[in-house]
Amino acid sequence: MTQPKGWHSRGYLPHFDSPETIQFVTYRLADSLPRARIEALRSLPDAVLLLDRELDAGLGECWLRNAEIASLAQESLLHFDGQRYRLLAWCVMPNHIHVVVEPIDGHALSAIVKSWKSFTSRQANMRLGRSGAFWEADYFDRYMRNEDHLMRTIEYVENNPVKASLVKEAADWLWSSASYGARTSRSAS
Repeated sequence: MTQPKGWHSRGYLPHFDSPETIQFVTYRLADSLPRARIEALRSLPDAVLLLDRELDAGLGECWLRNAEIASLAQESLLHFDGQRYRLLAWCVMPNHIHVVVEPIDGHALSAIVKSWKSFTSRQANMRLGRSGAFWEADYFDRYMRNEDHLMRTIEYVENNPVKASLVKEAADWLWSSASYGARTSRSAS
């Protein structure tokens, strides 16, 4: 088990890794945004919003648009739910993934994200008959400051496919907590 690191950096993005701190995490495919575009947007005041808009435009190969690969990514998120972390919301988009997660029992966020990415990259590359980088090396995280911030973030994550014009209703996107919750509640009744 890797211990949480507090504030740290692995290069450009600062990260906050603390036990039982709810985090919003975004990680993306290696080819989802051209480096030149990221550099151009990075200096702008609304860089995070602009980068998010670029991701929703569906640039790159969008390997997660493939139902088999999207399901693989979703299952990797669900695999240790309740053991290493508690999933509060997630959405597997065509070229990126959003997750709202609470690490538990001293598990470090960086180790959790690394396990998601390493498992899916190996499996996806094998299934797609390709090699090379699948995920961008870094990830974005933001800790939830309060209950309102958490609720707005969950709503954002679950409605991302609607905002990106992929579906009309959040529950129609199969690879998200909005759909998963709707499916599990229907099967329980």
